[in-house]
Amino acid sequence: MGDNVSKPTDSVMTPANIITMVRICLVPVFVAAIISPWPEWIGFAELDVWKAWIAAGIFVVISCTDWLDGYLARKRNEVTDFGKFMDPLADKILVTAALLVLIELGAIPSWVVLIIVAREFIVSGVRMVAASKGEVIAASWYGKFKTVFQMVAIVLFVVKESPAFGDSSSGFYIGLYVLSWTVMGIALILTVVSMIDYISKARHLIGFKPKGDAAVVKERPLAERVIDAAKERELRIGTAESCTGGLVSAALVDVPGASDAVWGGVVSYANDVKRSCLGVSGDTLAAHGAVSEQTACQMAKGARATLGVDVAVSTTGIAGPGGAVEGKPVGTVWVGVSSAAGEHAALHHFDGDRAAVRRQAVDAALEALLDEVRQ
Repeated sequence: MGDNVSKPTDSVMTPANIITMVRICLVPVFVAAIISPWPEWIGFAELDVWKAWIAAGIFVVISCTDWLDGYLARKRNEVTDFGKFMDPLADKILVTAALLVLIELGAIPSWVVLIIVAREFIVSGVRMVAASKGEVIAASWYGKFKTVFQMVAIVLFVVKESPAFGDSSSGFYIGLYVLSWTVMGIALILTVVSMIDYISKARHLIGFKPKGDAAVVKERPLAERVIDAAKERELRIGTAESCTGGLVSAALVDVPGASDAVWGGVVSYANDVKRSCLGVSGDTLAAHGAVSEQTACQMAKGARATLGVDVAVSTTGIAGPGGAVEGKPVGTVWVGVSSAAGEHAALHHFDGDRAAVRRQAVDAALEALLDEVRQ
């Protein structure tokens, strides 16, 4: 296919990954804060009344770092395989630890934890099966809201156990009790619904659909997968094309429902159009040429700004039969991508005639777009 010239870092020790690991290390701190007699150990027994509130505060801080590491990874263009693995694992460790502590304190019954933990085992198993077959099961909003409601419910149950509220017959305690179980009830419903959603999306992988149907799902066109992923994440996408002359846009809008995700495209075959419509610098074109990493990145960036989209992909290359120059033979194509994380481009060298080069360039552009949308 080609060699990536600019791509997210493969380093494990990124700021986002460090925050993720710190989050995991803080889980025992939360557990100790809520169940150990630490106020007596430090000689401030009067703090025992507020121990649950302090533990809840620690839990909230740990939970908020989940947003922070994701933001840093995208902002700094440092999405790593390690982060993709550890980030959801950190959330599961935190939630499971908190729920087990609440069982020990007698705040919630064990069946609540059983439902939540069983769901995580089932979904993790589905993901493993999907990964082994080269498929990615996209997370739905059910799962995201499930996590939010679980964490809010945990905070409410933790503070509910605080002696600061006094007698359990007080009106405030009763109100907090009802609120805690209401939020937990919503969390449990979302837990079950999100599990069913995952199983439904992967039913062809785990034997609920005939093998023939599974093959059809697995081999869905690239464009269809791009549209589905963009709609799933509510992202707007656009294109900036030179050598492909609108074929990438055509492939995308050929998918039913594409209007929910595709905002538009710019066919910038001439350098004047690259400059006037996409903001490609004249200096860049003079110094590096139209077929270059710099031009591909500026085309994608310009399309994202001009079209007002979240993610844009660009293509610029030499489809042949003429147009080759020294160091840039026929089949040379740069594919650029622009998103909130920044711009990067990949160099490809395709074989075949003009039609074959353009067809391969379209596939490369769709693959790059799919990878960026799934970040």
